[in-house]
Parts: sequence; structure tokens; C-alpha cells
Amino acid sequence: MKLFRIPIALILTLLAFICFAPKAEAFCGFYVAKADTKLYNQASQVIIARDASRTILTMANDYQGDVKDFALVVPVPVVLQQEQVRVGDSKIMERLDAFSAPRLVEYFDPNPCAIPPFAPSSEAAPMGDIRRLESNQSRRDRALGVTVESRFSVGEYDILILSARESNGLQIWLQRNGYKIPAGASQLLQPYIRQNMKFFVAKVNLAAFQKSGYQYLRPLQIAYESSKFMLPIRLGMVNANTAQDLIVYILSPKGQAEITNYRTVKVPSDAEIPVFVKNQFGDFYKAMFATAYTQEGKKVAFLEYAWDMSNCDPCSAEPLNPEELRKAGVFWLNTNQASNVFITRIHVRYTRDKFPEDLMFQETSNRQNFQGRYILRHAFEGETNCPAGQQYKRALATRFEQEAQTLAKLTGWNINDIRKKLPVTQTQQTPFWRNIWP
Repeated sequence: MKLFRIPIALILTLLAFICFAPKAEAFCGFYVAKADTKLYNQASQVIIARDASRTILTMANDYQGDVKDFALVVPVPVVLQQEQVRVGDSKIMERLDAFSAPRLVEYFDPNPCAIPPFAPSSEAAPMGDIRRLESNQSRRDRALGVTVESRFSVGEYDILILSARESNGLQIWLQRNGYKIPAGASQLLQPYIRQNMKFFVAKVNLAAFQKSGYQYLRPLQIAYESSKFMLPIRLGMVNANTAQDLIVYILSPKGQAEITNYRTVKVPSDAEIPVFVKNQFGDFYKAMFATAYTQEGKKVAFLEYAWDMSNCDPCSAEPLNPEELRKAGVFWLNTNQASNVFITRIHVRYTRDKFPEDLMFQETSNRQNFQGRYILRHAFEGETNCPAGQQYKRALATRFEQEAQTLAKLTGWNINDIRKKLPVTQTQQTPFWRNIWP
């Protein structure tokens, strides 16, 4: 984040004026931490840039094994050609994550004796060899009901676009051709075949990968036109033993995007919690999300962020500039402004029994802002010799207890363990009876 050369005292004065102005509408506060995808093991991330029927889909590849075993199979609504597929920039995913992540902010109480009290609102084979093999291989493919609609390479990936008549044949074809597809995949492939969808299949070209010098697989981007605004998630459930986390960043010129076939709720937000959480915000957010996930029956999606890309308040990262947005798939920009890009961040934790259908979306014109935001309020620690100061000190114990109760409710943490970490107020240090009993 860039800072202008303004004296720090002036900055603090301006912040105090803005934050304590009676009609302030901004969130304000100092951003101190964010709950990004690093909190989750192998969380999948997808960017969907969508306008009307046109889509650019970016898929992050967080594959943890040997790259020679990598296989990606994604149902797509149309046959894709080489010009519709490209390799993306993994840093763009990181930028979107940082910009939209739930955040921790902190306020500092003013001197109650100086300012009226105010509570802030809360290597591929030679081509000749391939052609000699194709005639025999195509006969075998037809026997399995599989057709290779398109074949090309992009960056370090060899890409196939397949169509199929039945799922067992598709699974057998993939396994015979060296794609490590888990057992049981045919059951999940069948619904896509019934819908006449095609299959985008990718594996790593080892020679190209080694030549590229990259240590990690880069994202893949695909562009297509279709009335179907959906994201297939069921194939990701094959042989999955635990719930999986998926973060979807939807970029639109209109407003928020919504899931239509599952309920979407806002992640708990704007809660005031004890200041010690600053040192364990990641643990807090994971516990809070797990609690909300369980309370909602483990079958809802959570809205974590919805905001215009041109601004943020408070900013956990600078908004993406036009060049970065284009790398993220935004194709409708015709100026150097990002004001017509609205980002929706949806967090889905899913299992086969709770999410039996793929995610279906729709665009809306709703541009209402929302963010997962959690508040620390630091007590004033200076002298408070005025009546208002004494009243402020007496109220702190109640406030700390309320913050502890809120934290326990959000996370399921033991309330007594929380209380042990609270600040000690003057009332707690000197019980009232000490004034009369020796």
C-alpha cells in the first residue's frame, strides 16, 4: 500500500475526526490482519469473469503430487478450440484473495475526558507418429463411445476436448490414455453426459514444464459463450474423505452474483471481539467458519465479500488495476477505470451428501457492499480523572464480558478460557469490599 508523505500526527487527527463524526458511514478503523486461503489445506480457487453469456473461467492448480500424475477433467458446455484456452497468472489469484479476504480491524478508544464517549458502529510424440496411430486409436475410442473433439497444447499443458456417450466408456478411455482418474468417477461423469456437455481434459507436458522453469503449475483459463452459468464441483468429490473448501471469485460489470440452487448466507460479520484475538486471527476465523457451517446444516454457501473493485474500506490489499483485472479475465474494460467491476467472493465447504448438485449462478444488479469484518477495540490506558472517565472505566468490565460472550458464541471456544485472556480492569484488580474490610 502506498502512503503519501503526510505527518503521522495529521493522519491520526484526520482518522479521529472521521471515525468519531456522528454521521460517519465508512467502516474506518485500522486494518491489521486477513483470513486468506492460506488458512485452508488445498482450498480450491476459481475466478469467473462473467458478462451476459460470455465467461472466462480461471482455475488454480494446487496439485500436491508429482506433476506427471496430474490430470484435470472439467465439464464444459461447448467444444473449446486452442484460441479459447490460455495459461493464467497465479499472482492474480493471490491478489484477488488478498483484496477480498475477511479482515480484522482495530479501533482505539479516545480519552473519555477529552472527547465525548462514542461507540463506533459496529515431451509430446512427433506429429508423424501421432497421425499413424490415430486411425487405430480412433476405432478403439469409438468402441468406448468417446470422441476427441479437439486436441492442442497450451504452455505446459496438453489439452483434449472430449465428448462421450456413456460414463464407463469415458472413465476407461481416460485410464487407458494415462489419466489417473479415481475409481468411482463414472457415477459422477454420467449427469454431464446426459446434459451433452463436453470434457476439458488436461495433463502436464513434462518437457514443456521443465523448459518453462516454473516450480508450480500455473492456472488454466478458458473462454466460452453459454447460457449456463455454473461451476461443476461433483468431480472434485471422488474419493474425498473430508469436506472440501472452494473459494469462488465472481467478477461482473453489474453487481453481486448469487447461487440459485443452494442457500447463500453472509458470513458472521461486524462482531466486536477481545483484543487478544489479534495474535490468533487465523485460528479464530477457522473456528468461527466451522461453527457457522455446522449451525447452517453444512449445506449453505457463505458470502465473504461483495464490493466494487474501485475502492475498499478498510483495504486489506490495494484494488486490482486494469491490467491485473484483464489477467483475471475481465474482458469488458474499455477505459482505464475499474469502476464497472464488481467482485463477489463466495466460500463453499462441500461434501457429496450435502451438495449433490453443481453450483448454479445468476448475475444481479445488487451492488450492496459487504465484507467479513471483525473488530478489536482497545481501551484507553491513560489517566481518567474526570467523571466521564470514571464511568468509562466502570463500563469496561461489562464490555469485555460482552466481547468474550460474542467470541464464545461465534467459535464454540470455552468461555472460561476466554475470560482468562481478557484485560484486567481496575474493578477486577480492587474488589469493592477491600475499601471497607482490612
